[in-house]
Amino acid sequence: MIALQGIKNRFEIVGNSPALNHALETAIKVAPTDMSVLINGESGVGKESFSKIIHAHSLRKHANFIAVNCGAIPEGTIDSELFGHEKGSFTGATDARKGYFETVNGGTIFLDEVGELPLGTQARLLRVLENGEYIKVGSSKVQKTNVRVIAASNRDLLERAHQGKFREDLYYRLATVPIRVPKLSERKEDIYLLFRKFAGNFSEVNHAPIVHLDSEAQDLLANYPWPGNIRQLKNVTEQICVLEAENSPISATILSHYLPPTHSSLPLAMGVSENNMGNQNFSERDIFYKFLIEMKKDVSELKRIVMGLIENGGNQAEFIRNNQEDINHILYNDKPMHHNEETNVMLPSTVIKKPQTDIIELQALEDSSSLGLTIADQELEMIKSSLKRNKGKRNRAAKELGISERTLYRKIKQYNLEEF
Repeated sequence: MIALQGIKNRFEIVGNSPALNHALETAIKVAPTDMSVLINGESGVGKESFSKIIHAHSLRKHANFIAVNCGAIPEGTIDSELFGHEKGSFTGATDARKGYFETVNGGTIFLDEVGELPLGTQARLLRVLENGEYIKVGSSKVQKTNVRVIAASNRDLLERAHQGKFREDLYYRLATVPIRVPKLSERKEDIYLLFRKFAGNFSEVNHAPIVHLDSEAQDLLANYPWPGNIRQLKNVTEQICVLEAENSPISATILSHYLPPTHSSLPLAMGVSENNMGNQNFSERDIFYKFLIEMKKDVSELKRIVMGLIENGGNQAEFIRNNQEDINHILYNDKPMHHNEETNVMLPSTVIKKPQTDIIELQALEDSSSLGLTIADQELEMIKSSLKRNKGKRNRAAKELGISERTLYRKIKQYNLEEF
């Protein structure tokens, strides 16, 4: 058995947690075979490093290795990228092109975020895995390839298969040997070791003093959930090395300024939690719509309260006192309160400053929500608004909407929004 520490040193893997060691041992055992491997793990845990370890210890180690981010390639070109195309097979195909499965013949191809592949491409990939055959785009000639496929995903592919978004037969072909890379929060004993590694690397490259943490800061570092995993830890470490070097050892107070809050930006009142999102088949767009529906309910209730206030005429103060709890709960939760001398009740500062504007905005929002817009109409408006706010920058709009760039490109084409 190859020594784990030697592999860790070669591929700059830091840590000794049991979960990490188990994943590495599995990778080493499967490496000499030609079996397909599926690497599961959250974004930022280092899945690509495992694919390189498998290739480096396989019989194909002297052949080509290529890593392909399936989520970064537009749906319209992914087949051409993977399998190649013939001249004239589509607009812009001025020459024939070899795909990755042809250029890497005899080697290893790593398909990162394989769950993002369109269903048609999944069918082509399945054929390659089953008998090593593929057909170029625009061709009718069957070609052969001898490529080992290592795939990775930060999603539950079996769950996506049950949702009809991923081929179940492809899942079982890819997951001949599954490897789960633990998230950083499951490797608490390794977190400070990684911090020291990143701080040392920064010091060596930039000829700067090495930054250290005091004991309280180390505890804070170990207990932070690290949603961005190793990638986020490296980012935080380098920020501290640049901005806080003179304050070493770093205290927990200083460190806390570099650790963003980890609570969800969407309210849990919508009935979705981290544990049940997958079980209820929610996509990013579904969550967004449920949030909008909850907002609509609150707006309708708020309109009822405001209209009741107006109808009360001279008894506004009494009406507000009687409905204070509902008003605070629906609209003014967590907003600063201000004592109104005229009514002798507590009101939010925002309403004290501009009540008429709030009522007008409320009426406009309620009118727009009562037009009977379909989900497609609402989706279209959300995408248009985001593109306008981001001045047509699609990567920023996709991030704001919580969807992948490829999904946004597909929606832009679907709704004829190419002018943005």
